[in-house]
Amino acid sequence: MKTIRTLATAAALVLGAAGLGGAQTLNFAYDADPVSLDPHEQLSGGTLQMAHMVFDPLIRWNKDLGFDPRLASSWERVDDTTMRFNLREGVTFHSGDTMTAEDVVWTIERLKGSPDFKGIFASWVSATAIDDTTVEIKTDGPSPLVLHTATYVFPMDKDFYEEGGVEIVKHGDSFASQNASGTGPFTVESREQGVKTVFQRNPNYWDTASPGNVQTAILTPIKEAPTRVAALLAGDVDFIAPVPPTDLDRIRDNDGTKLVTMTGTRIITLQLNQKRNEAFADPKVRQAIAYAINNEGIVAKIMKGFGTVAAQQSPEGYVGYNPDLTPRFDVAKAQALMAEAGYADGFSATMMCPNNRYVNDYKICEAAAAMLAKIKIDIDLTTMPKAQYWPKFDERAADIMMIGWHSDTEDSANFNEFLTMTPDADTGRGQYNSGNYSNPKVDELTLASLTETDPETRAAMLQEVEQILYDDAAFIPLHWQDLAWGAREGVMIEDVLNVMNFPYLGDLVIEE
Repeated sequence: MKTIRTLATAAALVLGAAGLGGAQTLNFAYDADPVSLDPHEQLSGGTLQMAHMVFDPLIRWNKDLGFDPRLASSWERVDDTTMRFNLREGVTFHSGDTMTAEDVVWTIERLKGSPDFKGIFASWVSATAIDDTTVEIKTDGPSPLVLHTATYVFPMDKDFYEEGGVEIVKHGDSFASQNASGTGPFTVESREQGVKTVFQRNPNYWDTASPGNVQTAILTPIKEAPTRVAALLAGDVDFIAPVPPTDLDRIRDNDGTKLVTMTGTRIITLQLNQKRNEAFADPKVRQAIAYAINNEGIVAKIMKGFGTVAAQQSPEGYVGYNPDLTPRFDVAKAQALMAEAGYADGFSATMMCPNNRYVNDYKICEAAAAMLAKIKIDIDLTTMPKAQYWPKFDERAADIMMIGWHSDTEDSANFNEFLTMTPDADTGRGQYNSGNYSNPKVDELTLASLTETDPETRAAMLQEVEQILYDDAAFIPLHWQDLAWGAREGVMIEDVLNVMNFPYLGDLVIEE
């Protein structure tokens, strides 16, 4: 039996590290903090941001959307259904326990039981510890996404959690939600949910090559964007996220602060329900709507340039990105298509959108409604907070509904699986396809892409899907939300940021 140290003991070990030469303190503010310290309780950006501080993944994404080794030093495909991961030796958890393949297997089995993560790991039929430093993953068929999925494996300290409590309690009060023993660059010294979390540098961190010099990191969640920006400008915090479009110039132009932006990978779309409104069953009507909505204008005026205009689901860099697809705003063309479809005099439709989920969400919907009026589609628009919106979305309660989507696997097929495949309650595919769009070829190509391991063949499949969706006007792509962070000068956040929006703060350098 390995020796178990409490979280308090682990914190005590690192307090001495704060006095090291060149020690730096980072005060940072997000719009919220994670709901829990349990990395398996909720699949969310906040959870992943925390996990990259307190835990470490087997592998992680780099800025080129490739994979870098972390707790797995290397990997190899044994056959079409088997991937072998070789683990680093000498890695210890915050409790002092040594990480072994047994901890990794235990973590994967726990993930497969997590309500939020089990879908991602559904194809992983087994994880086996070959020896202390080797783990083999078997999938239920050939899978091109094993490495994508492995980025979600943050090995947990099996003995620590089995002694304290292993259950995953959604929005609950479990041992794992309040205590953590990971291998990451920081331990949790103290935490007051929604108020402040204090992280201390792990003195036994395995990655001795990391350039990071932050010894203490203090997270203060600030929900209100103006207050968060004001805290940065006043020097009360060193780093904030997100930065709202209205304050980009204030941070960029202010002496002593800097703004870092990049194109995100969350697509914002409108879905057209072909079962609720018979007009939407006509592809010419859907195409007319695609031509009528000026998404370039929405990005320029409503988003103040803080977005990347989209004509498809897959952002550039994803395997399915089709460079031939371009935005298509043309009101005259839209009017002609409406006439060809027999709707020259227009029709009425209902629209529902959230008003606090995506950047400027309700303003975007108001603009879209005004644009559709130019082709005589009379929109009855309802907006509401996201807590009320999602049940309505699940009900398919309006003819047009907004949804944004970030691929859980940073892969094009994930968009298709959930947003554009034929809805199937048994498999969960098409779960967020409120437009009830259905195309057998899209289904066929998407399913084939989930087992195709040749990169070029798979890319061709997914690019063909994007072309079909474009030609069908299966949905209305608006833009990919851009990302923005603000920091004071000398806090080198640009070196640790990524489009997934979980900064690798363990590698952050604060210059003297």
